[in-house]
Amino acid sequence: MERIREFADRAHGGQLRRYTPERYIVHPVRVMERCAEQGATRAQQAAALLHDVLEDTRVDEEELLRFLRSVMEAGEAQHTLALVVELTDVYTTAAYPKWKRRRRKEAETERMATISAEAQTAKYADILDNAREIVRHDPNFAPKFLKECRQALRVMKEGDAGLRAEALQVVQGGLDALPRRRNESS
Repeated sequence: MERIREFADRAHGGQLRRYTPERYIVHPVRVMERCAEQGATRAQQAAALLHDVLEDTRVDEEELLRFLRSVMEAGEAQHTLALVVELTDVYTTAAYPKWKRRRRKEAETERMATISAEAQTAKYADILDNAREIVRHDPNFAPKFLKECRQALRVMKEGDAGLRAEALQVVQGGLDALPRRRNESS
């Protein structure tokens, strides 16, 4: 997994997490670790490490597959790439510039309902990591983000049930806690 982590880190380059001074790679590593705790396969763990590479870097599918074939057998590399593609947002601002965020997120949620159980499990771990960070660091954006996550979790039912339940609990807990935080700071 180390070579895959290094590739993801290089791909993300100087990117930092939005709310902390940490290198971006800390997020995919946490997502991968959560998947590993749930018994994820090597391909699924690799996809968790790479889940934002196609969306947020200049790496394309061809380059990613070439790299994966250098560190895995061909079938496992192809499976990993398929999972990364499933985890990559399709309805982005760049692809749909005339659509408002709400419409893009609704379309993405519909798509997420159809991805594999393995990809859904990685997405649950991604939601968990992002939700905790956004609630802590951006209480103004958190309600919108958490509601989008809750909607996605409502339709993604094929992944690891325990991880999904935890994600639902964290999202709902974040939503429940936000009004109190606003009132406490007033």
